[in-house]
Amino acid sequence: MATTARNNFMPQSLISNLQQVLVSRSDALEEGKKIHEQPPTPAGAHCSGTGAADADVKEDCSYTKPVVLVTNGEGIESPGLTLLVQALLRDARFDVHVCAPQSDRSVSGHSVTTRETLAACSVEISGATAFQVTGTPADCVSLALSGALFSWSKPVLVISGVNRGSSCGHNMFYSGAVAGPREALICGVPSLCISFNWKKDVSCESDLKDAVDVSLPLIHAALRDIEKGTFPKNCFLNIEIPSSPLTSKGFKVTRQSLWRSSLSWQAVSANRHPSVGGHFMSNQQSLGIKLAQLSRDASAAGAARRLNSQRKNVEIESVGIAGKFSSQQTVKKYFRLEFVEKEQEDVDEDLDYRALEDGFVAITPLSLNPNNWFEIQSSVSNWLAVALCQ
Repeated sequence: MATTARNNFMPQSLISNLQQVLVSRSDALEEGKKIHEQPPTPAGAHCSGTGAADADVKEDCSYTKPVVLVTNGEGIESPGLTLLVQALLRDARFDVHVCAPQSDRSVSGHSVTTRETLAACSVEISGATAFQVTGTPADCVSLALSGALFSWSKPVLVISGVNRGSSCGHNMFYSGAVAGPREALICGVPSLCISFNWKKDVSCESDLKDAVDVSLPLIHAALRDIEKGTFPKNCFLNIEIPSSPLTSKGFKVTRQSLWRSSLSWQAVSANRHPSVGGHFMSNQQSLGIKLAQLSRDASAAGAARRLNSQRKNVEIESVGIAGKFSSQQTVKKYFRLEFVEKEQEDVDEDLDYRALEDGFVAITPLSLNPNNWFEIQSSVSNWLAVALCQ
């Protein structure tokens, strides 16, 4: 059958639609060619950019921030700790983690908790990954470095601070603030203890902020030289900041003195003695832990009642009025321990306490091996002379 010319013409609308389809297919093919021509993006990379700046962006994306662990002796709510964490976060060069005691454990020494279950509860501190722990500073650092709490294995640096009150001299042996960095040293991690020489009725919270500002150059220098492998080894640094941080005379490497606060024991009456349950059981603990504690206390109290059913309890306030008691009486007395500041006699100006009182930032290297102290002090002195000039 013959076909007429009219039958060869398509409707104009159909022709227009076909043209649009052909154009879109052509564009898609061109785009596909461009995609296949580009090199594949490495797994895990999330960089974007064009031109010469693209390489710099990709290099930055492959950089992993060094992890810094912060702890202290005074507890998670200490303003010194918060101010230090905020300063490190503002710097944006560090991945900051916090593991600190739930309550004040300033004078817990290097004690660790055994035969008891510790609770670690997440808390908010300016965006840092933070936990409060129902244990000592040594517990906190040991737990954090164990890998059981955080996903990383070890931080680059452990910092205890900023703690209120000096840990100079023999006070260091009582200090929970110093125990945290010492535990880190035992675990092979470089560490710093930063304390501010808080003066009662004189110092204020703004002084703690100034203390943080004064300590930042040392922290930056330590992190830089740890990565270079030039930071002093086999010791940690006990850094004492004077009561007027912004007018300090500079940094000074010192030796540990024999100074310590006086220990004053005071007898107190029974009605001033705080409830044992209320003092040691935090409201933050879980109900299960509380019930277990109550059950244990009840069992112990029942056993004590059975043993002492024939004995009479006598509460006294001091030995001076105790007198003599018969074997049928149980004597129960209450005391409180307080640290009393005492005047320091004239001592060598290179000792920690004297340098601190003279207005210097005292930096005392503390080692687990006292036999190599002179070698370590020389190493720290040489490091400090170079580190703060870079």
